[in-house]
Amino acid sequence: MSSVGDAIRDEARLAAVDSYRLLGAPRPVVLDELTRLASSVFETSMSTVTLISRDHQWFAGSTGMPSSGGALSTSFCGHVVDRRLPLIVRDALNHPIYQRWENVTGAPHIRFYAGVPLTDEDGYLLGTMCVLDNRPQEAGDRQVDLLRTMAGQASGHLSAIRNRLLLAEVGDELSRAISREEDFVATVSHELRTPVTTIQGYLELLVENEELEKYRRMIEPIQRNGERLVRMVDHLLAGTRPAGTPLPLLRAETDLIGVAEAAVAACRGQSAQRGVRVVIETPDGTEPVPVPGDFTRLSQAAEHLVRNAILFSETGATVTVRVDRDGVDVVDTGAGIPAEELPHVIDRFYRGQYAREQAVPGVGLGLSIAQRIMKAHDGELTVDSGGPGQGTRARLHLA
Repeated sequence: MSSVGDAIRDEARLAAVDSYRLLGAPRPVVLDELTRLASSVFETSMSTVTLISRDHQWFAGSTGMPSSGGALSTSFCGHVVDRRLPLIVRDALNHPIYQRWENVTGAPHIRFYAGVPLTDEDGYLLGTMCVLDNRPQEAGDRQVDLLRTMAGQASGHLSAIRNRLLLAEVGDELSRAISREEDFVATVSHELRTPVTTIQGYLELLVENEELEKYRRMIEPIQRNGERLVRMVDHLLAGTRPAGTPLPLLRAETDLIGVAEAAVAACRGQSAQRGVRVVIETPDGTEPVPVPGDFTRLSQAAEHLVRNAILFSETGATVTVRVDRDGVDVVDTGAGIPAEELPHVIDRFYRGQYAREQAVPGVGLGLSIAQRIMKAHDGELTVDSGGPGQGTRARLHLA
């Protein structure tokens, strides 16, 4: 009797997976963005939002993976769904089962895996939110908690995507417009980012090859410029959306400390390269700072502010990210902003005199993207400076 019940439950789960219509479809950009955020927090080269069908896994969101899915016979995510529990594999080569899998012995050479169940609003287990790397790693409790938060965000975005599809079918013009734009952005993002991401993956393998140590001096700048190109593509896609098109947003309880941590993690490489220290200051205690908002979008907004602060700071300087009950401040002691430029710094494609003269990387879209995210949250972005050489304070304020 129990086997019949299990079969019925499994059929219902598979029907729920199919209802999102993402198997074989272009990946939603918002899920790709979420996986990039996860990879930044965990410092991994790969991350996915994985849907598990009857005999196949499909990456509905992906960063760094060389394929769009695969068989369940060598699927870490399939084990998470079977066990209905998180799975942490610190080194797959030392595991009695996983060490023989082809995705461990061959490309993409998985060593580390951390995945948590992805459950939708109806209680169906759709798949996983996971991070992977080609080097052994550890996963602390705080990181696993953040991965669970991201799984909740992925579930919310999936529900929103399905709801827009259903509305579009019954003739809702706004939902049709959003769906058309998301399809366009997903296609363009895939065509532009996928080749660069593939190149980045092979470059990482070259960097880790000890026989090529003498060439590392040439490989690493290629890596950095590849990352810069990916960020520029992301900025252009996010910053040039039609002004009248609403930003797809998921409102859920979000921890502002987690937002700050994710933003700082995303800028970790840049801060190390430029020799700028980034510190996070939080309210007394270690309790979360809950706000209603979209974790991915808020983290992106904060990332833009942190990245700007790093770019306009001198080597050896410190950027401070302060979290309070109403928002996030990013404070630097760098180049500052002249009074006549302050009214324009949030304008799309605006680059101040210092940015032009010092060839600071960027296309002038970061603050405008952050502003759009804050407006979607009924909040605001403010930027203040004492003038040239006096540093800058940028604030994300949530109403």
